[in-house]
Amino acid sequence: MPNFYRHIVFFISLYLSTGLSAQQPFRWNMKFSREDSLRGTLSAARSCYDVKFYDLSVKVDIPNKKISGSNAIFFEATRSFSLMQIDLFRNMELKSITFKGKNVGFTRDGDAVFVTIPKMQKGEMGSITIAYGGRSVEAPNAPWQGGFVWKKDKNGKPWVGVACEGLGASCWWPNKDHLSDEPDSMSIKVAVPGDLYCICNGNLRNRTKLADGNTEFQWFVSYPINNYNVTLNIGDYVRLSDEYIAGDKSRLELEFYCLPYNLDKAKQQFKQVKPMLKAYEHYFGKYPFWKDGYCLVETSYLGMEHQGAIAYGNQYKKGYLGGRMPPGMDWDYIIIHESGHEYFGNSLSCTDHAEMWLHESFTTYLESLYVEYTMSYADAIRYLEMQREDIENEQPIVGPLKVNFDKWSGSDQYYKGAWMLHTLRSVINDDALFFGILRQFYDKHSCGFATTADFVSLTSNLTGRDFGAFFRQYLYSPEIPVLEYFCKKSPTGGKTLLYYRWSKTIAGFNMPVRVGKQGNLVTITPTSQWQKTTLKNCLPEEFGIPLDLYLIEKEAVKKEPMR
Repeated sequence: MPNFYRHIVFFISLYLSTGLSAQQPFRWNMKFSREDSLRGTLSAARSCYDVKFYDLSVKVDIPNKKISGSNAIFFEATRSFSLMQIDLFRNMELKSITFKGKNVGFTRDGDAVFVTIPKMQKGEMGSITIAYGGRSVEAPNAPWQGGFVWKKDKNGKPWVGVACEGLGASCWWPNKDHLSDEPDSMSIKVAVPGDLYCICNGNLRNRTKLADGNTEFQWFVSYPINNYNVTLNIGDYVRLSDEYIAGDKSRLELEFYCLPYNLDKAKQQFKQVKPMLKAYEHYFGKYPFWKDGYCLVETSYLGMEHQGAIAYGNQYKKGYLGGRMPPGMDWDYIIIHESGHEYFGNSLSCTDHAEMWLHESFTTYLESLYVEYTMSYADAIRYLEMQREDIENEQPIVGPLKVNFDKWSGSDQYYKGAWMLHTLRSVINDDALFFGILRQFYDKHSCGFATTADFVSLTSNLTGRDFGAFFRQYLYSPEIPVLEYFCKKSPTGGKTLLYYRWSKTIAGFNMPVRVGKQGNLVTITPTSQWQKTTLKNCLPEEFGIPLDLYLIEKEAVKKEPMR
């Protein structure tokens, strides 16, 4: 998801339950509510069942901006239970909940719904069906402030969509609204006025004229899908189709749905998809949702990584709405970024909003890899340096665990996280190893879940080095390391005496860096204590620290630290 909104300050102590070593917690000054915990915590009433399938059926009343319908939740009991939690925003009417054809009792606590059913035993399969309706949340500023988007196109025809990352899918349909549980597959049926088209995730299975004049579109998702990716797009759409041929010669269906007056623009812009898919295939393998196909859908809002139905609203411009792009680059930011989320975010997913960097940092770094693959490494550095200007260092990248606080965000989980990965590449200094780590991490967790601890552990294991302090610094501290140094000419001539240390770092931070004369860099391993070395074939005026390799700051001290 594209993100440029400012930070919301809140209170939390970050306890590192990800398996990293403890550090002094970073404190904020806003408390979380009970509702934040009900949404964000995998409580006993949620962990007792595992969702296998959703069967969502919705009728959209466009003139009145209302929806109505039902969702059947098919699940497996992970332990014996009789009380389960589902989620549906309080402004939506909950008409009934049935289990085995009979109404069952439920209570509401804010946006949480607690359902009482006959006791189920571990391993038993069951389902409940929720009938509901009402006026869903209308998005104040999609996709950053989510909900339904009720617009009209230039011809005055309805143009409807929904984007709800952060806000939660339960703003418009009842489900187990927690990132840790995805259905194995899903059916989405949407009834819309007969002259409009509806695009959802997956493949279109049926299109049926109903007795009331509406048309029902039935879409089927063949893969696990996280709830905020479930979407619908309603409008006067026309369809473009093509195919992409992968390295193994298999064929992927490509679709683009646009408004009719943008057809010619869409044909041109859509050409960027194939080289993008080729670049991502190079690094991470074939497009992950092959059976469902690849699809872009024109939307009135900027964009969103809806799985298999990517929201596209960049107005057929280069960069970010025509801007934020280095000279010589003319690719479409939304196509490249949101498609990258098909790998990181949609296929590999986190289990807690606190670790959304696993979606956003990796996908933002993919943008630079796209540039590197299609242009050059030097161009990728130019692109990264443009993004570096937006790093704020005001709060840690990893947020508070076990709460759902949709306003917690900030650009650092995008740009600082991407620069952290670039820094990691420079520290490892072995591209075969670095890209092997990224690929193994993705392959191991594709169509599944990953945590911060998973990536830290894999990196340390494959490199044979402890990267715990590195990740604690960049993910759990708002500050970036400062390399303090002092240079003077060596009395033996042609050499430089270098004094160096890290400051503004956590305990135990000892990241190695390459410094010295351009073309003749040497590796030093600073700590928080001053160290001294002699650089051969490097005069003080030739000494440099390549900031294009690392997310660090440098500071020359005026006095010799050690005598």
